[in-house]
Amino acid sequence: MTMRVTRLAEAERFDPPGHTGVGPVRLQGGTSTPTKDVTVVLSHYLPGGQAELSEQPVETVYILLSGELVMVSDGEEATLRPYDSVHFTAGTRREVVNRSKLPASMLVVRPVA
Repeated sequence: MTMRVTRLAEAERFDPPGHTGVGPVRLQGGTSTPTKDVTVVLSHYLPGGQAELSEQPVETVYILLSGELVMVSDGEEATLRPYDSVHFTAGTRREVVNRSKLPASMLVVRPVA
């Protein structure tokens, strides 16, 4: 098969450790798709939602789709707005926080560990 569509309604929901007020679904990767080398996750952050400070196990790219999220790493903060992206190398410690009063949605792209 050369093309496989994942419908949002069929995407696999999961609860990553250290995340509060975040609703992620796997669009590609995980147990419900045949994707082998990369995962693509759509994460929805409620106001006040966060991913606590933790080390990135692999290289990771975040792409903000809507809303506003603050990325914190090594004492530095960056506010992402729609279509902004950020890259973290493996081993980088980062925190993600929604300090706004609106939900935010973000894609998370990373190779399979």
